[in-house]
Amino acid sequence: MFSKSVIINTTLMLSLWFVATVQAQAPSVVRTIPHATDMDRYTLKMLELALSHIDTPYKVQPDAGEQRTQGRYVDDVISGKVDIMWAATDQDLENKLQPVRIPLLKGLLGHRIFLIHKGDQAKFDQVKTFADLLRLKLGQGTTWADTKILEANKLTVVKTNKYLSLLHMLDGGRFDAFPRGVQEPWSEVNSVPGLELEVEKKIMLVYKMPFYLFVNKNNQKLAKDLELGLNRALADGSFDKAFFSDPAIRSAVEKADLQNRLVFQLENPQLPKETPVDRPELWLDVNNLQ
Repeated sequence: MFSKSVIINTTLMLSLWFVATVQAQAPSVVRTIPHATDMDRYTLKMLELALSHIDTPYKVQPDAGEQRTQGRYVDDVISGKVDIMWAATDQDLENKLQPVRIPLLKGLLGHRIFLIHKGDQAKFDQVKTFADLLRLKLGQGTTWADTKILEANKLTVVKTNKYLSLLHMLDGGRFDAFPRGVQEPWSEVNSVPGLELEVEKKIMLVYKMPFYLFVNKNNQKLAKDLELGLNRALADGSFDKAFFSDPAIRSAVEKADLQNRLVFQLENPQLPKETPVDRPELWLDVNNLQ
C-alpha cells in the first residue's frame, strides 16, 4: 500500500502537471492596432492565417480605440501597448520596429493609382511624360514611407498627419491627386458622405514597397513565429489562395486595368537592404495576371 505522504505528493505532482499543461496550452493574447479599412481586415485575415500554421497558440485582440496616426502606432508598439502593427516599410521604421519580411500584399502596394476630384480626369489625360507628372501636387501622410519615395523622385507632395484630412483636402482642391495602393481607392471613393471623389483611369506609379507586419524589437519569438507561419502558408499555397481570392484585391485588380495604364517607374531609396527581393514567390507580376 502507498503511504499517505506518497499519495499526497503524487496528487500534488499531478496537480502541478495539470496546471502547467493548461498554462502551456492557453493562447498568448497579441494586441493589434484597430481595424477599420479593407486593408486592416485583409491584414488581420493574413495574420490569422500565419498563426494557424504554427504550434504556439495565439489569440488576436484588435485595439477597440479610434484610429491613430502611423507615428502613434509605432509608439504604441515600442511602449508595449500594442504587439502588432502593419505598414509599408522603410529604413526608419525598420530601425524602430522588427519587421516580418514577408510582403502581405506581394508588392501590390507599390503599384499606386490616383484618387482624384470628380470631374478632373481630363487633367490627367494630358499627362504623357514624367515632366508632366512633376507638375501635379500629390497628397500623402506626413510619416508615410510613400511620402519619402515621392519626394526622392522630385514629385511635389502636400502632407498632413491624418488620413481623413487627405480626403477632405483632395475634395477641397489642396492638391491634385492622392496616390493609393490599387486595392485601396475603390472603397474610399464614397467613404465620406458629401465628398466628390473618383478613381483616375490612366496613370500608375510603380516602386518596390513591401507591406509588413511589425512587432517590438524585443519580441523576437513573436516575429519568428509570424515569419514561420507565413512561410508555411506560402509553401502550401494557402497564402496565394487567400491573396487572390480576397474580394477587395480581386475586384481592385479587375477594376484598375493595370496592364493598360501609363506606368512611371520610381526609385525607392528607403528600401532596406534586407528586403527579400530575390524571392520571386513573394512578389506579384502584374504582367502575368490572368
